[in-house]
Order: sequence, then C-alpha cells, then structure tokens
Amino acid sequence: MTLPDTAANPAGADRTFQVDLRGLVDLLSHHLYSSPRVYLRELLQNAVDALTARRGLAPDAPADAFGIRLYADGSVVRVEDDGVGLTEADVHSFLATIGRSSKRAERIAEQRGDFIGQFGIGLLSCFLVADEIHVLSRSARTPDAPAVEWRGRGDGSYTVRALPASARPRPGTTVTLTPRADTGEWTRPAQVHALARHFGSLLRHPVTFDDGTGGQDVAVNPEPAPWARTYPTPGSRSRALAAYGEGVFGFTPLDTIELDLPAVGLKGIACVLPEAVPAGRRHGHRVHVKGMLLSEQAEELLPEWAFFVRCVIDAESLRPTASRESLYEDDTLAAVRDALADRLRDWIARAAASDPDLLGRFLQAHHLAVKSLAVHDDEILRMLLPWLPFETTDGHTTLDEFARTHRTVLVTSSVEEFRQVAAIASAAGLGVVNGGYTYDRELVHRLPEIRPEVSVADLDPATLTAHLDPVDRETELAAVAYLALARDALAVFDCDVALRTFQPASAPALLVDSREARHERTRSQLAREQEGGVWGDILGALRQEAPRAQLILNQLNPLVRAAVTIEEPELARTSAEALYGQAALLSRRPLRPAESSLINRSFLDLLAHALRKDS
Repeated sequence: MTLPDTAANPAGADRTFQVDLRGLVDLLSHHLYSSPRVYLRELLQNAVDALTARRGLAPDAPADAFGIRLYADGSVVRVEDDGVGLTEADVHSFLATIGRSSKRAERIAEQRGDFIGQFGIGLLSCFLVADEIHVLSRSARTPDAPAVEWRGRGDGSYTVRALPASARPRPGTTVTLTPRADTGEWTRPAQVHALARHFGSLLRHPVTFDDGTGGQDVAVNPEPAPWARTYPTPGSRSRALAAYGEGVFGFTPLDTIELDLPAVGLKGIACVLPEAVPAGRRHGHRVHVKGMLLSEQAEELLPEWAFFVRCVIDAESLRPTASRESLYEDDTLAAVRDALADRLRDWIARAAASDPDLLGRFLQAHHLAVKSLAVHDDEILRMLLPWLPFETTDGHTTLDEFARTHRTVLVTSSVEEFRQVAAIASAAGLGVVNGGYTYDRELVHRLPEIRPEVSVADLDPATLTAHLDPVDRETELAAVAYLALARDALAVFDCDVALRTFQPASAPALLVDSREARHERTRSQLAREQEGGVWGDILGALRQEAPRAQLILNQLNPLVRAAVTIEEPELARTSAEALYGQAALLSRRPLRPAESSLINRSFLDLLAHALRKDS
C-alpha cells in the first residue's frame, strides 16, 4: 500500500520502502497465482479462518451457528462471514501492511496452526479482478466494538474509518468487490457459484450462494465429505466412495482404497486406475487442506512408483506453499508420503491374499508399477514376483509358471538380444526371459530368493552357440571357400561367419551381436581414426578387445545349403550380404546406415542376377 512520504526525513534517518501495488499485483498474477480465479478461494479462506477463530470464542455454539454467504449479481461480488471480525487496530495490522515482520506478527503466526492462511497476502489477489476492495468488519472479541471500514484501491491508496456498531449489527466481516469490465468470466454469478463449489465443496462450515435474482440461497457444500458420512453397510460405503472418485476423476476405479492418517488429520480415498499409464507418468492428486481445495495436481503426495492411483484427500497438518496451490516439502509431507505408500502396499497384500481376481486385473494393467515397487520392497517381491508377467521363450507368462518347466532360467540384457535368440533358444529347449524391459532383468535375478531350486544366469553368445550342433567334417570342408568369401564381405561389420545346424530349419541365419559389443567396436574404430591425436589417446585408453559379431548359417535351411555351393565369387559375396541383412532385420534392432545400404544393394544385385539368368 502507499506509505507516507518520507522525503522530509533528516539524513541518516530510517526510511520505508514505497510499494508499487500495481507491480505487486502483476507479480502475483504472473508468478504466484495460476489464475485470477484464486481470488474467490482467498476470500473463502479468510472467511474460514475467521470462523475458526470465532469458534474458539464460542466452542459450545451449534455447528451451523456461524457460516459464509456469497453474493454475485454481475455488478458486485460479496463474501460475508460470521467470523471473529476485525478491530481498527487489526485492520491497520493485517490489511494495511505488506510483509510485516514484527514480534507480534511472529507470535500470531505461531498460533495459526488451526488456520489455512499463513502468508497475509491473500486479499491482494482480489486486485486481479477488481480495482477496489471494500471491507466492513466488526470484532466479536469486544461486545460493544464499533464497526470498521477499510477501502483499498488498485492505485495503492486506502482509507480506514470507524463506523457505529449499527453499520454491522452482528460480528463478522463482509468483503465486497466491484469487478473490472475485463474480468467478467471470473465474476459472473454462475462462475462465482461454480468456483465456490470447486474450492469449497468439502468445507466444514455452511456456505450458501445468492445470485441476486431473489430466489432461495443455494448450498455450496450441502453434504460432508463422503468418507465423513455413515452408511448402512460396508458395501454401500465402498460404492459411495467409488462413485465420488468417478465424479471427481471421470473414470470408474478398479478399486477404491480408503485413506486415514489420524496423526495428521488426513482422510480420503485413492482410486486405482483401470488402465495402464505410461511408465514414470505421475498423475496429480486432489488435495484439500481443512476442507479448502489446495491443488488438483499435487504430484508430491505419493512416491513415484504409485502412478497407478489418483487420490482425493483432506488434511489438517499439511502446509501449503505461498501460492496455496501446492504442498510445502517438509518432514510432515515426507512422513505422510511414506504412510500413504504403506497403505497402498497393504492394499496390494490384501488383494494378493484374498482377491486373486482383483489382483489379476490389477497386475494386467499395472505390472510395471508393481515391478518398480518390488525392486525395492522385499515383502512385495516375495508376495508378487511369481505372479508378475514376463516375456519369455514360452510366450508371455508368469515366472512361477516358467520356473515349473525351466530350472535354469537365462535372461537377456536387452530386448534386441531377446529378439535375436528367442526362436533358436526355444527350439533348443532353453528357457530365456526378456530382461530388456525396465526392472525385468533385476527381478528375474531375484527369482531364486523365492524359488531356491531355480538358478538364473545372464545369456551370453557362448551359451547359445554351445547349443548349436556343428556340421560334419565333410560339409564343413565343402563350405570353406564360401565362408572365406562371406567373412571378407562382412569384414566391414567386424562379423565372423560360421556354419552350424539348429532349429527351426526355417531360420537361415542367426546374427549374434550385443549392443555393448557394437559400442566397443565403434569406440575402437574411432580410436584408430584418431590415431596419434588427443582423442586417439583418450579413446585408446578406453579401448578393449572388441568382440566380433557372429553370423551363424543354418545348414538345415535349404537356402543356405544352396548358397554354400555357389562358385561365382561375386554372387557368393552378395548372398552372404543378403543373409546378413535378413538376420539383422529379424533382430529388430535399429539398422546402421551401412547395413541399410547393404540390404538394398544385395537385394538389387540378386534381382539383377536372377533376371540375367532367366534371359
């Protein structure tokens, strides 16, 4: 607010900063509050705090003795409460001072644990929609207290004057706004009613709305929160909570978990999403503090792995941030987050123990979330690991079923590696699990903790090739010339070529190559290209013996048997390149530019050879 001019103060005297209220309001609108609509929340919040203080003066008064009344007719917005009210001294302290830091203010702040507001700037949010704020109040602390009027304007000026008690016969406060012409979308009667419902539907004090048409006042919060009501049966309670969650979030919950943390006065529900969500995507939660809506996107309420639920809660002891649109990160919030995580674990445990159908539907939709939890939670691991689905050489199945037929379980380090070996490993009777998905490899390695009779090992090329049968000596000697030409043609890819027999016979070739091996070969190539330079020294220090890729040709395949008999050198090289390209495509890994070029070239060369032969 505008303060007295201090230009006449003598040199060296203390001076007070002048406050540019318009600049401050611009700061609030662009950097503190997400939308001008918060003005009504701030007014409701001030009214609720005033009612809380009034209740402290009259603890035996009926529950509906004090309330809040809203009025909006398009020309004004008015919020009236039966709260504790303000004295003239209070008006000067709380309405006419910005950023006050006196000892008295600090003592007041220490006593505000029962109030929603903590920062004393809420009333300024009204300047987001109005150029003038009129406050008429009368204190309930003194029976014969006069009324006091405060009128603040957008230019930073204000007036305060005392009025006779008859100006406001009952204690409480009325705040009246005259909206600006450009803020009609936030101050029209229907919008004010909608905002009141949005922010105040769970408030514990009665709130009514009057649209100025002369009709009956409408209750903004006619019923208490659904978890605060009584129901005839547990089933009816469960259905009511699910219906409330569906109304709030727009989906039918797979199940509803009731939340109750008496230590912090927290109650609410967690709605289990019926469908999977992208990994790591965190939904915001709807958080009320003492009944007032704080945030619809409070991601910090639950740990990251709990992205399979959305919560609606009302809490007493959580602290809002300065904007009162999110939660302040402190020890209390951390403890609440841990306690709510325990409630979710308990729900999973109950489903596993008593409702396998619900557990199955839950895991089908949210197995990734459970896997992320099982990695760090031994109890969930023991309980659910056998139930979790994995991609294996026996198809998509649980580890429990897979371990019944495979006492030795091999796990790949990448999806690409699994794609390369799945068909051949399955035909060879090997039990391989795709460990390339998030958490899967780590979890499979923990299977022996649940089933000690099962052993788990990483799959490496040597393990696979050991299960491929060698060809007889005569066949190998007959193919020597072809294999030499093939190795020469594929030398650019650091690829060796071998001849084996394996099932299925329909697979002409298997390309055994890991991502790590390719990276190491690339690094070695860079070191060679940078030989003698600074980068050459750095890359040379990192260089290891680069493992080579292996193209294993299947002697059982008719195409391979025909290829190894080719005597024309160029055609033999082309056929080897084509077999390499086909095996690379089957691995489903991203192709390097040189491999794409090789596939196109070998196809065209084979087509040209076939056309020449037919002509």
